[in-house]
Amino acid sequence: MEALAHPRQRRKEARPAELTAAALELFVEKGFAGSRLDDVAARAGVSKGTLYLYFDSKEALFKAVIQEGIVPILEAGAGMVDSFTGGSADLLRGVILEWWKRIGATSLAGVPKLMISEAGNFPELAAYYNDTVIIRGRELLRRILQRGIARGEFRAVDVETAIDVIFAPVLMMLVWRYSLGACGCGSHDPATYLRTHLDLALNGLAVAKEQT
Repeated sequence: MEALAHPRQRRKEARPAELTAAALELFVEKGFAGSRLDDVAARAGVSKGTLYLYFDSKEALFKAVIQEGIVPILEAGAGMVDSFTGGSADLLRGVILEWWKRIGATSLAGVPKLMISEAGNFPELAAYYNDTVIIRGRELLRRILQRGIARGEFRAVDVETAIDVIFAPVLMMLVWRYSLGACGCGSHDPATYLRTHLDLALNGLAVAKEQT
């Protein structure tokens, strides 16, 4: 009964995944600067010494959060692009909706806002996030757009600018959720928002009928 009453009571051992989950919660709630290793250990219900068996710094914890939480999703997206045989509009829609399902609708959605807030104070972490997540995410969208253009499904747009324009509204929804939205200043229904965004984006990319 005592264990049920104190679900976060200290335990002797914890798997690394439990520690990174606790770290993610704290990073999103308090920011990177405002989170301490002591807090992470307490949230996971272990001693600080146990935490140090796996991670020697907050930076190592942050990198583990990215490697365990976001990198596999990017890899899955790349695999989806490699194997997809349908139209490029369906591929783009599928990748963005899957990204939302696995990141946007989870606690990982707080990471982009965290990086926007903390990048200036932690440039090395910002560089790591850029190299590990942003560059790979852009490459994923680049491949989809280039595929669509090569197949005559998308107009010959400026691909690098189109990447920004397509992803910016999704990023804005995440930032809003963890800033003004968290204070009750309006809200968006994700399904309606994404459906509207994809409708506008894909119609903008589509080749005009008279050109087909």
